[in-house]
Amino acid sequence: MHTVLANELTILATAQSDPSAFAVVYDHYFGPVYNYVRYRVPDAAQAEDLTAQIFDRVLTNLGAFDSQQATFAVWLFTVARNLVTDYLRTQKRRRWFSFSLEQVSEQPQRTPLPEDQVIRDETQEALLAALATLSDRERDLVALKFVAQMTNRRIAEFTGLSESNVGVILYRALARLREQL
Repeated sequence: MHTVLANELTILATAQSDPSAFAVVYDHYFGPVYNYVRYRVPDAAQAEDLTAQIFDRVLTNLGAFDSQQATFAVWLFTVARNLVTDYLRTQKRRRWFSFSLEQVSEQPQRTPLPEDQVIRDETQEALLAALATLSDRERDLVALKFVAQMTNRRIAEFTGLSESNVGVILYRALARLREQL
């Protein structure tokens, strides 16, 4: 995950009385939060809406943030995770991997040659099938680790698991993916 924003606690305190100060926090965390949401929500427009709702909720409830309880990033991703889970629950569908992994990337892609596209499609299809065999918890941890780019320590803080348990779950999940691929 990105590094902690310089003077983050000062900026957050200022943002409570001056919401325009929150723009720095938004710019710093938007990419990882959006990528996390996009990984879990197949529709890009809905992912954008949910990301906006996450930052709106965080700004609205900024006074509830307690730096003694958790880091801001952990609190932010807790809000994101809860909002996405609520959204998926209301949609009554858990199609976690019904989208192209390329769509998660914020970088534009060059147009591949037809044979490269076929290889990419086949590889992606195999990867999506393998990912679908993981449990919800494993997929969530994989999303936090590789999409939101969190460290095992941050994931542990965020999920309430021990850091070693996070590592073991990820190791086993990746080993199963390697086996299948």
